[in-house]
Amino acid sequence: MRANTMRQDIDAYRDPVRYAHEMEHIFKRLPLALALSIELAEPQTYRAMTVIGMPVLITRGMDGVARAFINACRHRGAPVCAPGSGKTKQFVCPYHTWVYDHTGALTAVYDEAKFGDLDKASLGLTELPCAEKSGFIWVALTPGARFDIDDWLGDFADELDTIELENWYLFEQRDLPGPGWKVCWDGYLEAYHHNSLHGRTVGKYTIGNLMLHDTYGPHQRIVFGRRSLRELNGVAEVDWQPDEHIRLIHSIFPNSSVSAVLNGSCLVSQVFPGPTLETTITRQSVLTAKKLETAEEIVAAELFSATVLQAVVEEDYNMGFKIQAGLASGGNDAFLYGRNEPAVQHYHRQVAKFVAASD
Repeated sequence: MRANTMRQDIDAYRDPVRYAHEMEHIFKRLPLALALSIELAEPQTYRAMTVIGMPVLITRGMDGVARAFINACRHRGAPVCAPGSGKTKQFVCPYHTWVYDHTGALTAVYDEAKFGDLDKASLGLTELPCAEKSGFIWVALTPGARFDIDDWLGDFADELDTIELENWYLFEQRDLPGPGWKVCWDGYLEAYHHNSLHGRTVGKYTIGNLMLHDTYGPHQRIVFGRRSLRELNGVAEVDWQPDEHIRLIHSIFPNSSVSAVLNGSCLVSQVFPGPTLETTITRQSVLTAKKLETAEEIVAAELFSATVLQAVVEEDYNMGFKIQAGLASGGNDAFLYGRNEPAVQHYHRQVAKFVAASD
């Protein structure tokens, strides 16, 4: 076996104790790209969701600042906002009608005079560390945790900024059930399977088993070649328009992927581990580079959306569920990552690095 391949013990995919440890020290401690800035484009907008068992409420205040809180009333813990997104002036607990604003402050208590001693200033929603940068709102799921988003992204922020995500438009968004976190995420990191699995979808446009790979700390930029690369044969390099012949994937550790595509569409995938190691939910956001105005533009966006949905659900995740079901069969005691799968290797080494640093 060549030294530039990597062997991963199968327990990395199926050991529940290991999974719980990784959730605690990676997904609950590190900054996660939980929402796109354009999802909360205006003041008094919000998104409420549950992430790794944590009820999260992200808001944008009248001051334009994005903040994140545990979605739990400080009276008796009921969620103050139903899952979803929208715009509201305030958040009213449905249990006892306590009222909070977009800064998390407790602004009103139902029949306060009868309630008894109460310090409203100390009973705001529990805040989660939050920052906004490069078109994302980043949140750590542990109250009191600290992170510096500039340090976390490093030079990768410059790469993300070239996409200008804050200038795109949200066309469609959906949540997709998927196989376990690592089985699922491996598929986002290589093109080795494109010809065999994606022949009807993305494989028609990209060259299988061909990629360039750059790392930025734990984050990665992956470059796939489009089949149009052959058009550059005989063209002087000075006349190349390389962006027309490549597909860029920006892979944000530990669970987000941005795929900007030539035709003015972009796919953002956020993979959230579920309550067990066999499950995930993927938030798939389809963006367009401009506000769609013509029937032709809408049809093109719908075609892109349908293609990526088919590629992920019918091809990637269908295969992933089969892999997940076979993990306990004894057919493998380890998985192999080839030298043509450098992003997969890098990802698993980073997982091991962050877990080891927490021990």
